[in-house]
Parts: sequence; C-alpha cells; structure tokens
Amino acid sequence: MRYAKIVHAWAAVTLLAACSAGPAHPAASGSPSPPVPPAVSPAPSGPGPAQLLAARRARYGIPDFAPAPTPQPITLPDGDAVEYLHRIPTDQKVAFLTIDDGYLKLPEAQELVAAAGVPVTLFLTTDAVRDDPAYFRPMIDAGAVVEAHTVTHAGLRGRSYEFQKREICDSADELATWFVRRPTLFRPPFGEKDATTLRAARDCGMTAAFMWTETVHKGKVRYQEGKPVKPGDILLMHFREAFRDDFVSALKAIHRAGLTPALLEDYMPPRAAAGATVR
Repeated sequence: MRYAKIVHAWAAVTLLAACSAGPAHPAASGSPSPPVPPAVSPAPSGPGPAQLLAARRARYGIPDFAPAPTPQPITLPDGDAVEYLHRIPTDQKVAFLTIDDGYLKLPEAQELVAAAGVPVTLFLTTDAVRDDPAYFRPMIDAGAVVEAHTVTHAGLRGRSYEFQKREICDSADELATWFVRRPTLFRPPFGEKDATTLRAARDCGMTAAFMWTETVHKGKVRYQEGKPVKPGDILLMHFREAFRDDFVSALKAIHRAGLTPALLEDYMPPRAAAGATVR
C-alpha cells in the first residue's frame, strides 16, 4: 500500500515536470528560439553512363552519328555457293566497319569500341583468339558481332575442298564455343577465294562471304572505288598497333560522307532464306 502511494506521488510529480518543461514561447520567456538548421541538399550525383561515353568520344576524337535507319535486309540468290560481296546494295545512308584477325590485343581497343557506341563486325581468326577469347567480350557486350575468318589464316584459293571446308567450319564451331553464337558470315584471308571457297562456306552454314571497299592502315583510309565512302560500303581494318588511329579515321571517313555505321548482320536475310545447310 505504501509502495502504491509512492508510485502515485512520483507519477504526479513527473507529469507536472513534463508539462512545465514544454517549449517556452518567446514572448513569455524573452529568449529567442533556437535557429533552425538549413536544409541539407543531396550531394550532386556524378556523370551518368551517357556522359562518360560522350567524354571518351571527345577524348579520342570520335564523331557523333545520327541514329542508324531501320535495316532493310537484302535478298541473296539460292544456290550451292554463297555470294561474295564487296558492299551491301542499299541506298540507306549507312556504311559497315569490320575488324579482322585478333592477333594483337590492345586494351585501348576495348575502350574505343565501347566508347564509339557504333556496331562493328569482328572477323576473327581462331588461332589468333585462342590465347585470350575473353579479350573480345567487352566489345561483344558493347554490340560487336563475331564472324568467321578461318582457323589458321591460310590462303584458301586453289586449296582442296576438304582443306577449305575444315578451315571455315572448324573456325565457326570454335568461335561458337567461346562466344555462344555461331558465325553466319565469312571473310577469306587476304580476300582470296575461288569457287570452292564459296561452296565450302555455304556448306559450313555461312550466309555470305565478304571483301571490302575501303581499307584503313596506319590512320589512312585507302579507297578502292574512289572517295567518299558510299552507302553500303564495307570498311576493313585490323587489330594492329595503330588500332586507335585506324578506328577513328574509319569513323571520321564515314561521318564526312554523311553516313552512319550500321551492323552488317542486320542487312543479311534470315539464314533459312539463304537456302544453306551445314553438312
């Protein structure tokens, strides 16, 4: 009973203290209210991915391009051999950048392809890729597509059907194990081919084989059919020491011509429409 009275008395005192300790009105107390701290603005966020890519393009001198038009795939004839194309027959304002081999693996090339934000086709030689297939993954992640360029980079013209088929088929099969997608396009080393090459390419499941209309070496664009780059042209460069100069020069040549880089694969007919089967 005595404990209860003590508790009740303590509660009454506490309640009275709480009421009297409330915030004093300035007019009654004569003391100013404590200053309200200023609102803290959130720290500014850093540049986004688009801004970072734009900064890299500016650093390398890579031009900005208009969006590529909706692709208009071409029609290829059926037959027992693939077509050998120097360019894509299109009036759309596009050109196609292709990069061959893969022997020299400069880290800068990965950043350049990613920074450019344009599609490229990589015709890779499997013997060149074998030591480090992962090197090409950042380029693929940035939109590059891998196609076949033989196993050993041997000249094919005049060789037996069995030799040529092995070079093409084995190349496509091995690239598929590294990069999941099996190539459907083929470029013969040095651009050398014969009728056997085109027949073997078809039998290996290729849709078409490719030459080029411009080459780029040591930063210089060499025109096979006169300046400037024309709609549908295919530019060739390689994984070499001058990769940066070649890559930027190729893109500037396309830009000067009022064209936009497009993906070669987007202009090919569906595989079934080309009438080829892997034997």
